[in-house]
Amino acid sequence: MRRRESLRTLLGIGILLIGALLPLETHLLAQQPGGARDLFLTAGKSLVVESPVVIQRVSVANPKVAEAVVINPKEVLINGLEAGETSLIIWQQGGNRLLFDLKVRPSAARLEAVRQELEKELPGQDVSLTLEGENVFLRGTVEDRIAADRAVEIAKTLGKVVNLLYVKTPPVEQQILLKVRFANVDRAAAQDLGANLMSLGALNTTGMITTQQFQPPQVQFAGPQGTSFNLTDALNIFLFRPDLDLAATIRALQSKRLLEILAEPNLLAMNGQPASFLAGGELPVPVVQSGIAGAGAVTIQWREFGVRINFLPTVTPRGTIRLRVQPEVSSLDYANAVVFQGFTIPAISTRKVQTEIELESGQSFLIAGLLDNRVVESFSKIPGIGDIPVIGKLFQSRSQTKSNTELLVAVTPELVRPIPQGHPVPGIAMPREFMKGAPTTAPRTPGQDVTGPVPVKPVRERVPVETLAEPKAAPAAAGPTIQIAPMPSPERPRQEGPPE
Repeated sequence: MRRRESLRTLLGIGILLIGALLPLETHLLAQQPGGARDLFLTAGKSLVVESPVVIQRVSVANPKVAEAVVINPKEVLINGLEAGETSLIIWQQGGNRLLFDLKVRPSAARLEAVRQELEKELPGQDVSLTLEGENVFLRGTVEDRIAADRAVEIAKTLGKVVNLLYVKTPPVEQQILLKVRFANVDRAAAQDLGANLMSLGALNTTGMITTQQFQPPQVQFAGPQGTSFNLTDALNIFLFRPDLDLAATIRALQSKRLLEILAEPNLLAMNGQPASFLAGGELPVPVVQSGIAGAGAVTIQWREFGVRINFLPTVTPRGTIRLRVQPEVSSLDYANAVVFQGFTIPAISTRKVQTEIELESGQSFLIAGLLDNRVVESFSKIPGIGDIPVIGKLFQSRSQTKSNTELLVAVTPELVRPIPQGHPVPGIAMPREFMKGAPTTAPRTPGQDVTGPVPVKPVRERVPVETLAEPKAAPAAAGPTIQIAPMPSPERPRQEGPPE
C-alpha cells in the first residue's frame, strides 16, 4: 500500500512539473528565429485561428493585406483583404506568443480574369503567368517591347511582377534621308551722282561749293604763297584748270552686285535619332569675364556660322515621317562690326527657321520663303542755285541703292536602305585627272575572304559581369583658353582738399 501511495505521489509531482514546464518551453520556441508558422489565406476569404489558452492581444503588421477580429477569448477571425505577405502575432495568457507568416493569395477568379485580359490585349502571343506567394512570374514570347510593357502593367494587379518574357528579334531600324535645299539670291544696284566745285583764286575768290554728301576736297590757304588743296576721294572725274584756278570733282557711279548661294546637304539618321550638318566656320568672339573692380580678363568664345541644319525624324504608325527641322543660314556682317581693343569683330547676319512638319516619303515642303526688297535714296542740293534748270544739276547730289534678297529652304525626307554590297558607290566627277599613274583606290585591310571569320570560341569560358558593362566615356579635355590682358585705364588726377 505504501509503495502504491508513493508511486501516486511521484506521478502527481511529475504531472505538476510537466504542466509547469510546458508553457516555458513553448515561449522559448516562439522566441527562436525561424519559429514562425506559415499561414495561407485567399483574398476575400476568412479563417479562424484557435488558441488553447486565453488570447490577450493580436497584431497584424500590414492592415492592407489582412485584418484580425477577436471572436471570443480563444478564437481569432482572419480576413484576407488583398494579395501580399504580412506577419500575425498572437499573445497568450501566461506570456506565450504565436508567430505566423500570413500569405494572402489572390482568388482564383481574379487570377483567371487577369489571364483573360492578357489574351484579350495580346492576342496570338504566348504569354503565361504563375503565382507564387506575392510574386507573379511572367513567361512567354511577345512581339515587341510595347507588348511586353503592356503585359507587365496588366500583371501588376496581382502583385510584384518578375518579368521573364522574351521579345522577338526586332527588324532593322528604318533610316531616313533628309534632302535640304538652301537657295539664296542677293541682288543690289546702286547709282551715285554728285559734284564738288572749288576755286583757288579765280575772280579773286577762294572757296568751294559742295553738298557734303560725298567727301569734298580740303582747301588749305597758305597766305601770300598761294592756296593748295588735298584730295582724298577723286570720285570718278577730276577736272582742274590751273590758268583759271578752278577744280571740280564729279561722282557718277552705277554698280550692280549679284550673290548666289546654293547648298544641298543630305543628312542620314536612324528613326528617332537626331542629326546635324554645318558648312561654314567659327568666329572668335571676345567675352569679358567678371573680375575685381571690373578689371576682368577677356576670353575667346567661338561662334559658328554658315549653312546649318538640325533635324529629328520619327516614323509614325501611319507610315508618315514627322520632322523637327531647324535650318539656318548665317554670314559675317562687317557693316555692323564692333571694334574692340583694335580688333574688328563682325556681326553675324542670321536667317533661321524652327518648325515641325509631317509628310510621306518623297514628299517636299517649303518651310522658309523670304522676299526682301529695299530701296534707299539720298538727295542733297544747295538751296536756290540747286533749283536752276540744267546748271542746278551741278549743285545737287543723289544716291540710290536697291537691294533684293530671296531665300528658299525646301526639305524632302525619304526612307532609304544601304547600298548593296558590290554595287558601285556614287562619286564626284573630277574635271581632270589628278596625276597620271596615281592609284585610284586607298589601301585597306583585307576582308574575311582572306583573313577568315572572327573566332567564335572565347578565350575564357566565364568572365565577371562587370567586364561586360559599357565603359564610361572619359570627360572631354578642356580646350585652351585664350586670355587677353585688359588695357590699363588712365589714372585720374588727384584732387586736393576734402571730398564733396
